[in-house]
Amino acid sequence: MVLPLRKVTLTVITRDNKILLGMKKRGFGAGHWNGFGGKLENDESLIDCVCRETEEEAKIILPKDSLELVAILDFYFTNKPLEWNQQVWVYKSTSYEGTPGETEEMQPKLFSFKDIPYNKMWPDDIYWLPKVLEGKKVRGEFTFAEDGSVAKKEVRELAYFKEV
Repeated sequence: MVLPLRKVTLTVITRDNKILLGMKKRGFGAGHWNGFGGKLENDESLIDCVCRETEEEAKIILPKDSLELVAILDFYFTNKPLEWNQQVWVYKSTSYEGTPGETEEMQPKLFSFKDIPYNKMWPDDIYWLPKVLEGKKVRGEFTFAEDGSVAKKEVRELAYFKEV
C-alpha cells in the first residue's frame, strides 16, 4: 500500500481518569468528538504542530515536555485517497495550562474514561484509544469504506517508539 500523503498530529489529553475531547464543528471530521491536532505548517516539527493546533482549537497550552508519542496510525480512504490519506502521530499529555474554551473549530468537553462517546467519534477510535488510555503504545492501519465504516484494520501494541 502507498504511504499516506501527509503527516498530521493528534493529542490525547487526560487527567484524573478523564479525557478532553473536542466536538469538531467544521471541515474534515465535522460532527465527531476527537482529540486536538492537525496539519503541519512549513518546517514545523510534530511537537510544535500538536502544541499550536491544541492552542488554536481548545485555547490551552501543552508543555512540550509533557508530550509522549503513544501511537502512529495510518488512515486510507477509498473515496478520497489523495485528499484524506494520512499518517497521524498521536501524543499523550496529562497536563496543560489554561482553561479549555470553545473556538470556531472545536467545542472541548471532559469525559470520564467510562463515558467516552465512541459512537460519536471516528469508528477506528474504539480499536486503539482504549489501549493508549491503558498506557500502551500502538501502531495501527485503517482503511475506510466509502460509507465511512472501517473496512480493514490492524492494530499492534509496541514496547516503545523511536522518536523521529
